[in-house]
Amino acid sequence: MERLRQAGRMLLAFLILSLLALPAAASAAQGETTITIVHVNDVHSRVEQTDANIGYAKLAAFVKQLKAENPNTLLLDAGDSLHGQTIANLERGGSIVRMMNAVGFDAMATGNHDYNYGYGRLLELAGEASFPVLAANVYKPDGTRLLEPYVVLDAGGVRVAVFGLATPETTYKTHPDNVAGLTFADPVEEAKRVVAELEGKADAVIALAHLGLDEASTDTSRKLAEEVPGIDLIVDGHSHTALPEGLEAGGTLIVQAGEYGEHVGVVELTVGPAGVKARNARLIPAEETTGIEPDPGVLAVIEEVKANQEPLLSEIVGKSLVDLDGEREHVRAGETNLGNLIADAMLFETGADVALTNGGGIRASIPAGDITKGQVITVLPFGNYIQTKEVTGAQLLAALEHGVSAYPEPLGGFPHVAGMTFKIDPGKPAGERVYDVRVDGKPLDLQAVYTLATNDFLAAGGDQYAMLAEQPVTGDFASLEEAVIRYLQAEGEVAPKAEGRIRVEPAVAPGTIPEGAPSPQQPAPAPQQPAPAPQQPAPAPQPAPAPQQQPSSEQHVYIVKRGDTLWAIARKYGTTWQKLAELNRLENPDLIFPGQRILLP
Repeated sequence: MERLRQAGRMLLAFLILSLLALPAAASAAQGETTITIVHVNDVHSRVEQTDANIGYAKLAAFVKQLKAENPNTLLLDAGDSLHGQTIANLERGGSIVRMMNAVGFDAMATGNHDYNYGYGRLLELAGEASFPVLAANVYKPDGTRLLEPYVVLDAGGVRVAVFGLATPETTYKTHPDNVAGLTFADPVEEAKRVVAELEGKADAVIALAHLGLDEASTDTSRKLAEEVPGIDLIVDGHSHTALPEGLEAGGTLIVQAGEYGEHVGVVELTVGPAGVKARNARLIPAEETTGIEPDPGVLAVIEEVKANQEPLLSEIVGKSLVDLDGEREHVRAGETNLGNLIADAMLFETGADVALTNGGGIRASIPAGDITKGQVITVLPFGNYIQTKEVTGAQLLAALEHGVSAYPEPLGGFPHVAGMTFKIDPGKPAGERVYDVRVDGKPLDLQAVYTLATNDFLAAGGDQYAMLAEQPVTGDFASLEEAVIRYLQAEGEVAPKAEGRIRVEPAVAPGTIPEGAPSPQQPAPAPQQPAPAPQQPAPAPQPAPAPQQQPSSEQHVYIVKRGDTLWAIARKYGTTWQKLAELNRLENPDLIFPGQRILLP
């Protein structure tokens, strides 16, 4: 059966290549030229082949096969390739540029994460690249462009202009220090200027843009297509969108290939004397390239990079005076000193109010003594980067409730936190266990807005943190391992403790005096003595409404249960779903989940 599948994949790959060859032959007969554009975006340094992504060695082989059928083939990258995984971060992007040179890229746009090493380093990397790194709308403090705006490539005698655009969101989707002094101009206005400048210089115009299709963004590739005439193709990135056949907007074709090399995009442009006559686009999933052997030259470059990085992994970045506990059964079921250190590093990196990361992302312990880069990377091997979001106290509480929902059983989503503390009552049902949450020592305000630092996995709703996925990202920062390394380098020596940020103890029922609380215990017997009774008239205690006038905060909160809707909750408590949505700042009233706390008016 597996052989049949293998044969089927090889046949599919052959058919793809054959189909790509047909338009070239037809065009030649008509005196026209077909240009093949191969494109990737948001690779985030996933350079090695896996079951899910193609990897650079196989990408190079794929492009060579296409060039054998149609020499007029170009390879473009729409940004966010230079940062993310350890293989990139250890050399601050230099390793990725060497690999991209070997693959044979023809041009690249800059993504927001490509500025993560600082724009000075980006300029160095652009100088090392054998292909142009383009950004028409990024300006230095002196008013000149940071990088080349465009390049005109020759494809079988056809002049193909490619110009780059970077998202203005870069100003807050990388650390502000990385782009201090730079101006990210309006992509639409800048594109109009570039297209006008290219008039008469190009037969086809391609915008290589890191703008995306996220409707929450001000500047998108759709807006670019609709407002700037004269662009034949937009090769896009940033929103990690997979467009199987592209997207038409304003008479322009927009293409984007998802993320991480999980797809490779292929576009055919038929160009005649009057310009581009026809366009068609497709995505090739990585699993459909099984029959293609990786390019040995690129494979050798990747292996050489990995071998050369071994000494870097042994670099000492700090020292711990205590063992750092990252044991699986500990980090998935409770607070540990290593979890605290990682969360502290997230606050150090972002300046957020609170930080939350998942125990399942902590993969090893570190013994007391010198700490190397390699040890940090072993603890945090996934290349996740830090993001910030604005969340309400109610959403933060819902996240904590979800994270401890399996307690005391281990859960990959168990929260490790900084900037806040909370208590768990394991005797309560899931969704009602968390209480006494404090941010910077003050009680959590369910209606207040807090800046939360988390990792991109949780920010996207990973580990079923659906309540975090609702909110837009307000900032992108370093990868987790980079942040921890920088934190250790800044601190020099650390001795973190499991200091009680998370405590497990039964909640005290309203009106019950907690055992061991000295001050309430002393006056407690007084009402039992007859002496105080005459101080108040006998009828006064009978109608006394005090217990009703001072309800616990729990009486103003409804815990969502499976099958609930906001409309049903509103009806139950004599209000409207619109009021509940407004009170709880719900962007999507249809999206509520078990364990979520709904404030009641």
